[in-house]
Amino acid sequence: MSLPKIVISMGDPSGVGPEIIMKTLSDPIVYKFCLPIVVGDAKRLTLAGRIVSSSLGIHVIHDIKSIEYDFKNVQCIDLDLIPEDHPFGVISPISGEAAYRYIEKATDIVMKREADAICTAPLNKAALHAASHKYPGHTELLAHLTHTSEVSMMLVTGKLRVIHVTTHIGLLDAINRIEPKLVERVISRGYDVLIKTGIKKPKIGVCAINPHAGENGLFGYGEEENKIIPAIKLCSARGWNVCGPFPADTLFFLAGRGDYDMVVAMYHDQGHGPVKVLGIEAGVNITLGLPIIRTSVDHGTAFDIAGQGTVNERSLITALRQATDLVAQNSV
Repeated sequence: MSLPKIVISMGDPSGVGPEIIMKTLSDPIVYKFCLPIVVGDAKRLTLAGRIVSSSLGIHVIHDIKSIEYDFKNVQCIDLDLIPEDHPFGVISPISGEAAYRYIEKATDIVMKREADAICTAPLNKAALHAASHKYPGHTELLAHLTHTSEVSMMLVTGKLRVIHVTTHIGLLDAINRIEPKLVERVISRGYDVLIKTGIKKPKIGVCAINPHAGENGLFGYGEEENKIIPAIKLCSARGWNVCGPFPADTLFFLAGRGDYDMVVAMYHDQGHGPVKVLGIEAGVNITLGLPIIRTSVDHGTAFDIAGQGTVNERSLITALRQATDLVAQNSV
């Protein structure tokens, strides 16, 4: 069986994306499980290669059919959008526009089934907005590009999987948006993925919104009873092992030791905090609900260290491997 083709979008050129790509593709282990193709900027990758002391060259290709894997050159679809003297570590509309174009091209390739999945290097939301692309992040941008009405974000680090009911909105807006049908749909997306990964009877824990899960009405305004419990009952009626709502601090402790296969977080920081404490350098972001497979590093553009060659590439290697695993699961 041939290895899956994974398209890597280069992310914000002013961030660490080019460096982690060159570090990752310098590791021979990557080519044992996938065939990577970068959509980005050849000159930027060349510069990043010098910064991280990579011996890889850059082979510019115009389409997937012209790939020539020799493992000494990065296969790059070069959009040639970045000037050679473009700085690292700054918010730039030039970089924001480039990041948008990279993911747009990568999405088109995978939607046409010319490759099997997308793996994204980080973009910067402020730079994206400066380029007049008003999306909160990759998740929402990919939903737009694939004409998908609703998607869910799942973070994975080690054995901990966390799916989010809401993501890139303020806390008050998140609480207002949460309602039983949304919670039920998010649980269903996560459940489907767990089944595909071979977990026959997954155990899913659901976070509460309020401290101590509301403490029988002491905290909050009945959000657990009105917004979450009806969704849990719907899922339980299907025979799924869905438990909660639990206080998030207790649930993440239990999930961290392996008692649950997935945690359902109600809002962005509730889910992101524990994952990043446990392993930001090896964490992976997966978008569920798209018609294509997309994984990503679970860190940002790291402008403070961009251009210095010190960034850790483990998250991108893990994201590529996760994309490969998802391709295999979807082909079964």
